Amino acid sequence: MTLTLLPGIIARTVETPRYTANVLERPAAGEAARTVVFVHGNVSSSHFYQPTMLALPDDVHAIAIDLRGFGESETKPVDATRGLRDFSDDVLSVLDALGLDAVHLVGWSMGGGVVSQLLLDAPERVLSLTLEAPVSPYGFGGTHGPDGARNDADGAGTGGGGANPDFVARLVAGDTSADEQTSPRTVFRTAYTAKPEAHAELEDLWVASMLTTKTGVDNYPGDLVESPNWPGFAAGTRGVLNTMAPQHHDVSAIVDLPAKPPILWIHGDKDAIVSDGSFFDLNMLGQVGVVPGWPGADVAPPQPMKLQTRAVLDRYRANGGEYREVALPEAGHAPHLDEHEAFVAELVAHISR
Repeated sequence: MTLTLLPGIIARTVETPRYTANVLERPAAGEAARTVVFVHGNVSSSHFYQPTMLALPDDVHAIAIDLRGFGESETKPVDATRGLRDFSDDVLSVLDALGLDAVHLVGWSMGGGVVSQLLLDAPERVLSLTLEAPVSPYGFGGTHGPDGARNDADGAGTGGGGANPDFVARLVAGDTSADEQTSPRTVFRTAYTAKPEAHAELEDLWVASMLTTKTGVDNYPGDLVESPNWPGFAAGTRGVLNTMAPQHHDVSAIVDLPAKPPILWIHGDKDAIVSDGSFFDLNMLGQVGVVPGWPGADVAPPQPMKLQTRAVLDRYRANGGEYREVALPEAGHAPHLDEHEAFVAELVAHISR
C-alpha cells in the first residue's frame, strides 16, 4: 500500500540536528496569518491529518510532522526514560529548521502528550494547544484517581509488554486484511473510529499510514521487564509504549506554568482507546475477565483517563489558564475523522481567538 498525497498537500524532507523529518504542508494562500502544527498519535502518521489541513481557512499555514519511526521520517531509537521528550524535542527541531517561532499546536492521542511536553519545556513556542483524544497527563495505564497516583512503582502492566504480539506481527508483515481482530484494518474500524462505514473512501490511506510504524524494542512497542506485580511485567526503558508509562510520563506540571496559552480539549464520547474504562488498559481487561488473575480494584484499578485530564485542566484554569472541553457524541478515538466538520469548526474558533 502507498501513502497518497491528497490534492493541495505537499511533502517536504526537513533535515534537523536530531533526525530527518517528513513534513506534510498545506501552504497558505498568500501571506500566512497563522501556522498550525499537527502531531499524530501512535501507530499512525501525519497523513491522518490531510483532510483537516485542507479544510482550514486559506490564511492558515498547516503542517503535519511525522515523528521518528513513523510515516516517512527517519527511524531512530526512542529513549523512554525521557517520557515523550524524544518526540517533543524532535518537533521543536523541525520548527527551528522551518524558522517557525510560536505556533498553534494540535496533538492527537500520544501526540497530545507530545505537545503537552513541548508546552512544558518551551511554553514560549505555543500560541494555543489543542488536545485531541489525548493520553492522560499521567501516561497510559497503571494509575488511579484524579491525581494520577501510581498503582505500582514499576508501572506494572504498562509499556511495551502491553502490546498484542499478533498485532505487532501484522504490522511487520504489512497486513492489509480485515480477517482478524488484530489486523491493523480491523483495529482502525473497531478502535480508531466509531464510524467505519464513513471512511471507506480513504480507509486504505489510513491503513497504509498505520503500517508505516517501525517495530522493535527501540521503537514500537518497546521492551519490558519482569515484575512481581500483576500481570508479571512492567515498563522497560526503550521504545514507544514505554514513553507513556507512569514513571516516565507526567505533564501535570503545566498547571504551574507562569504563562498559559489557551487549551482546547476535544474528544469523542465513543472513544475505545482513551476513556475512563479503556479496553486497551490491562487492568480494565483484567476487571472484565479477559486477562486472568486480576488481583482486584484495590490493587490494580483501571485508569480513569478522561477524569485525570479534566482534573489537570481544571487546575490549569484555577491557576489562571483557560481551557474549553468539547465532547463529540458520535466520535470515537479520531474526532477529526468521525466528526470532521465539527472538529474543524472548533479548531478554527480556537486558533482565531
